[in-house]
Amino acid sequence: MSHQSSLISVIMPVHNAGTYLEDAVVSILNQKDVYLELILVDDHSTDHAIEKLKSKLTQDKRFKLVTSEERGVVAAMRTGFAYAKGEYIARMDADDISLPQRLSEQLNYLMEYPEIGIAGAQIKIISDSVIADGFILYETWLNSVCLPKDIERELFIESPIPNPTAFFRRDIYEKLDGYHDPIWAEDYDLWLRAHAMGIKMGKPKGVLLHWREHDSRLTHNDDRYNNKLFMQAKAHYLSRSHHLQKRKAIIWGAGPTGLYLHDILVEQNVEVEAFLDVDPCLIGGLKRGVPVLHFSELNNHISKQDNSALIIGAVGARGARAKIREALLDMGKEEGADFLFAA
Repeated sequence: MSHQSSLISVIMPVHNAGTYLEDAVVSILNQKDVYLELILVDDHSTDHAIEKLKSKLTQDKRFKLVTSEERGVVAAMRTGFAYAKGEYIARMDADDISLPQRLSEQLNYLMEYPEIGIAGAQIKIISDSVIADGFILYETWLNSVCLPKDIERELFIESPIPNPTAFFRRDIYEKLDGYHDPIWAEDYDLWLRAHAMGIKMGKPKGVLLHWREHDSRLTHNDDRYNNKLFMQAKAHYLSRSHHLQKRKAIIWGAGPTGLYLHDILVEQNVEVEAFLDVDPCLIGGLKRGVPVLHFSELNNHISKQDNSALIIGAVGARGARAKIREALLDMGKEEGADFLFAA
């Protein structure tokens, strides 16, 4: 069987997607050079957008409409997967637009790199209003982390795979047991679990999805997407990872982000032995009962310890990550082994 004839099951949860729904659906049904089924899962919608669309698609045998008994996007994905017959599982949101070559490019990518289990995609953020600078920076970052080694290196900074671009080998999706429903974002949780299980993730080159920014997006209206819960997810998986096996932590940043990371790492039984900072008002003092050092004191501090602690960058200020990385590399530290970033 050629890969062009491999069935791709696209699962699209829908809750009151309104006028965006038709464009999202059409963008999937217009995919080039792939064999697909689109499983649209009604997650208790009340805006009648699905009913209006259904009458236009009754003749398209690739289209399936099912209803989720339980509420929420995770339940909708599980419902959709129960109907999925494909060798590959693709995720799609009801307010975004997949470019015509998206699925074929992702399929070809996984065929070319059999060691990769999950393909994401580069994206372009679109909006009917002005796109905030923060989203533009996030788009730039997302599109810069494509190779598996890049995604692994920067996984604890932010969610590296835009959820509506996710494309799985079916056996990998089953191995992960799909999306879970933790207190934090379900997609970030999935990428963190995949990493913990040794599953590689990557992205083909080129923008394949237009990601729509608007006030009704779930990420703006569900508490599980707030920054503190993201940090809890990072601490939960980081504390269980090889990075912190029999190692202590040193946190670069004694401000609010670093202090919060300290608190939740300690809750996960990780010992934090020091903070690093550049603020002269903090250096030489204590935070949470541990010393705050100037970063230039790092090597001297580590040489006095029995083993090298993991340095975790936790400064949220724009541009700080690049400066911290440069300083640590100049000290001979290796990113991913001696240090990583959580902000």
